[in-house]
Amino acid sequence: MDSVDAAIVHELQKDARLANKDLADRVNVAASTCVVRHRALRDRGVITGYHAEIDLAAIGRPVQAIIAVRIRPHTRAIVGPFMEYALSLSETLAVSHVTGPDDFLVHVAVADTAHLQRLVLDGFTARREVAEVHTNLLFEHVRKHTVPAR
Repeated sequence: MDSVDAAIVHELQKDARLANKDLADRVNVAASTCVVRHRALRDRGVITGYHAEIDLAAIGRPVQAIIAVRIRPHTRAIVGPFMEYALSLSETLAVSHVTGPDDFLVHVAVADTAHLQRLVLDGFTARREVAEVHTNLLFEHVRKHTVPAR
């Protein structure tokens, strides 16, 4: 990945809806060069998708939490299906399989704390493989929008 590719990645992380001509102007290359480079970045798997950022409060899900889950037994036969289950929940924003005292961190967005309580009790602790759950409310969630390409 050279400096032109890195510049294209950087600009697209800031605004994935940029027209090719505008992107080319920002990275100081010809539009034809830019479109070829952009396509190559997608083909190589550097750019894996384009996403809209949503205001969760505007869609009725202003409360966010991290649910730390410990499963037993911690085996492949349980990990995969649990990950699929957690991702299938409409409240789930992201799932991370982690090391340490917990096995999963599930980032959720819900309407209110009563909704969160139902999700924890009915969606997680009622499952046979779930041994322990800890929930942390998020006061604020700030996401970094660009990652420097090397």
